[in-house]
Amino acid sequence: MSDLNQFLHSSMPLAATLGIRARDAGPEGVLLELDWAPELCTAEGILHGGVIMSLADTAGATCAYLALPEGAAGTSTIESKTNFLAAVRSGTVLARASILHRGRSTIVVETDCSVGHGDLVAKTLQTQSVLWPRD
Repeated sequence: MSDLNQFLHSSMPLAATLGIRARDAGPEGVLLELDWAPELCTAEGILHGGVIMSLADTAGATCAYLALPEGAAGTSTIESKTNFLAAVRSGTVLARASILHRGRSTIVVETDCSVGHGDLVAKTLQTQSVLWPRD
C-alpha cells in the first residue's frame, strides 16, 4: 500500500495534509481511512463535515481513476452529494468507494463512510468526468 499512498499523496496533496491513508484498492473498489484529530474538528470535537467530504471525494476519485477506460488521461469530480448520518467524535473513519457506472465520459461512484464496527456516518454519490488527452 505504500505505492498507493505515495500516489494518493502526490496526486492529491490535500490527502497528505489531512492524513488520509489507503488500506486497499482494486477492481472492486477503494478503501481509505482517516483518523479523528482535534485540528480537523468543529465545535464540541465533531469531525468537520468538509473533512469527511474530502475523504469521500478522495476515495471516489481514486476509485474512478483506477477504473478509467484505456487511453483516458485522468478524472475530475463534476458533481458530489453527501448525506451526513451521524457525528464522528473519535476513532478512524473508513471510506469504501465502489463504481456504480463506468462509461466513456463519466464514472459514477458511491462511497460509504463508517466508524467503529461499520456504523455509517455519511454516504456520498459522485460523478467523475473522464478526461481524454488533447490532440
